Amino acid sequence: MPPASPELISPRSPRVAAARRLARRNFRSKERLFLAEGPQAVREAAAYGADTLVELFTTVEAAERHADIVGEARAVGARVHLADEQVIADISTTVTPQGLVGVCAFVDTPFEQVLAGRPRLVAVLAHVRDPGNAGTVLRCADAAGADAVVLTDASVDLYNPKAVRASVGSLFHLPVAVGVPVERAVAGLQDAGVRILAADGAGDRDLDDELDRGTMGGPTAWVFGNEAWGLPEETRALADAVVSVPIHGKAESLNLATAAAVCLYASARAQRASGGCRSVTEG
Repeated sequence: MPPASPELISPRSPRVAAARRLARRNFRSKERLFLAEGPQAVREAAAYGADTLVELFTTVEAAERHADIVGEARAVGARVHLADEQVIADISTTVTPQGLVGVCAFVDTPFEQVLAGRPRLVAVLAHVRDPGNAGTVLRCADAAGADAVVLTDASVDLYNPKAVRASVGSLFHLPVAVGVPVERAVAGLQDAGVRILAADGAGDRDLDDELDRGTMGGPTAWVFGNEAWGLPEETRALADAVVSVPIHGKAESLNLATAAAVCLYASARAQRASGGCRSVTEG
C-alpha cells in the first residue's frame, strides 16, 4: 500500500486566516506578529531565539528541500503546518512565493537598550517611507558591522513585508529601535558620546574630506532622510555635521540605499583604522 499523503492545513483554517491578516499593519501591531518569507528569513528567525518563530507554513516540496530549516523550526517550538501552494500564495505577499512563510514575534529593541550598548556605528532612518529602502539600509548596516538601526516615528513600519524581505534576514542580526522621534534619537545618541552626521546631497562637508581629516574614527550615527526630498532643515540642524557623498562622475545623485552603504562603510573603515573595530574573540 502506498504511503498516505501528508495532511495539509485547510485554506479555511483560522490559522491561515490569522496569518493572512498580518499583511496589514493594524493586525501586525495588535498581535505583535509579522511575516518572514523565504528560507533565509525563516532560518534567521529560528536562530534568533526561543519564541521568535511562532509558526511555519510550508509546502511539502519546500519542507523536503529545506528539511534542515523545518527541523530548526520544530526545535525552537514553532508549529509547522504543511500547506498546498495556494495556501502559501494566499499568505505570501510576493509574486513568486518560495514555499516557506514564517509567523514571527516582534524583535525590535527599546531605544534605551540600544544606548546602553554603547554603540559605535548606528544608522538612523528619519522620514524613510519606502519599505524596500528601509530593509536594504538595514541590510547594509548589518553588513558594515553597525551596532544598531533606529527607525524614527516618521518612517515606514519595520515589519512591512517588503521591508522584512529586503533585509534578507538582517532584521534578526542587530538591534533595531522603532518609533523614536528624531529629536530624541539624536539627543540620546549625542548624550552617549556618538557624533551625529546627517547624510544630504546639499551638505557643506564632503565625505572624502571628512575621511582625509581623520574625523570619522569615533562613535558615529548617520541620519538618512526621505527618498524624494532628503532631510528637512530642522533635522539637519540637529546634526553635528551635514555630509554629502561626492559625485565624481556624471550621475545626478545616488539613491538612498547606495548612499547609506557608502557612508556606513566609510565609517566602518575609519573605525577599524583607528582601532575602533572590536575583536571577534572578545567576550
